[in-house]
Amino acid sequence: MPAPMLFRKRAWLVTALCMILAVLALWWILRDDGGRDPLATATVSRGNVEALVTATGVLQPRNFVDVGAQVSGQLKTLHVNVGDQVQAGDLLAEIDATVYLARVDGTRAQLRNQQAQLKEREAQLTLAEIQLRRQQDLVRQAAGTREQVEVAEANLRSAEAQVEALEAQLEQTQSTLRAEEANLQYARIFAPMDGTVVSIDARQGQTLNAAQQTPLLMRIADLATMTVQAQVSEADIGRLEPGMPVYFNTMGSQSRRWEGELSRIEPTPEVENNVVLYSALFDVPNEGGRLLPQMTAQVFFITAQAKDALILPVAALRFGGSEGAPRQARGNRTAGNPRTAQVQVLTANGQREEREVQVGVTDRVHAEILSGLTEGEEVIIGLRTTGQSSGGDQRIPRRLR
Repeated sequence: MPAPMLFRKRAWLVTALCMILAVLALWWILRDDGGRDPLATATVSRGNVEALVTATGVLQPRNFVDVGAQVSGQLKTLHVNVGDQVQAGDLLAEIDATVYLARVDGTRAQLRNQQAQLKEREAQLTLAEIQLRRQQDLVRQAAGTREQVEVAEANLRSAEAQVEALEAQLEQTQSTLRAEEANLQYARIFAPMDGTVVSIDARQGQTLNAAQQTPLLMRIADLATMTVQAQVSEADIGRLEPGMPVYFNTMGSQSRRWEGELSRIEPTPEVENNVVLYSALFDVPNEGGRLLPQMTAQVFFITAQAKDALILPVAALRFGGSEGAPRQARGNRTAGNPRTAQVQVLTANGQREEREVQVGVTDRVHAEILSGLTEGEEVIIGLRTTGQSSGGDQRIPRRLR
């Protein structure tokens, strides 16, 4: 066979093969696949929807106290370990009290000496009173002089002044003794509250200096109730208010949900890397002691919620009537502030029907449907309607994925 003829025959075969492949591809796109609906659809069902503000928090005991040393000295004995349960009044630690005991003994000896001096001065005061009365009697009997009476009066006033001075010294010494006895008692450190020893910052044998600041020995906390301190961004803090429900889970127990109520929002923010964060706090009972200090919590504030409501994926909703309108919900809305949206319902005979629905609470995935749909209806997801009528009598191609 001549070469030109062979070339034309091969070209014709290639062209025919391409046409056959194109027809097969078109048939595959438009074929009826046994009655299945090829469109991406979602079924209107019932469920719960929660509009949330998320934040990261840290767990702390609601009640705790840092136990410190009020006197200086060597830490002689530690009677507790981390994790021990203590009662108010239990002995926690002892500081070497040799110096404080010596001071107390010295002050007590000084006090006894002053008390003896006071007795002597009181005796001299009594003698001065007797001498004054004797001189006054002698003057009345014309056996004494006025000068002798005046000397006796001066001696009496001097004796009274000496007694008053010693009484003042006694008061000062007694005050010093009380301070020395208090320092001696401070050498024995007792638990100020019931709780658990959660940390110990000093070691046995360590020298403590309480002259500049109080040395911290340990922390005792009541772990029965924990406080969650959540850091909320300034963009979301306006959506929070005290009393709203909140829940969280921890890194080690993500399946468990701990619930509470927002108690307060601290007005002073913290700025980290140019991000303004506000502290939102709430308490939660620590049943079983599973929550520990410094645990990280993933916190969810419930700004709105709907239970056992008709729900639909947010992707099926179109908000606004123009072509450029956003298709998905921007933010969360409460049930008392509904919005209007459009959806495309797929009827039983494969037709499309445009409907208007009222949307309540929304989250990032689902939306509450207040009206316009019934449970079990199929709604098209992600199909635009530009240039198509909203009457609902148009046929939809089978393969539009």
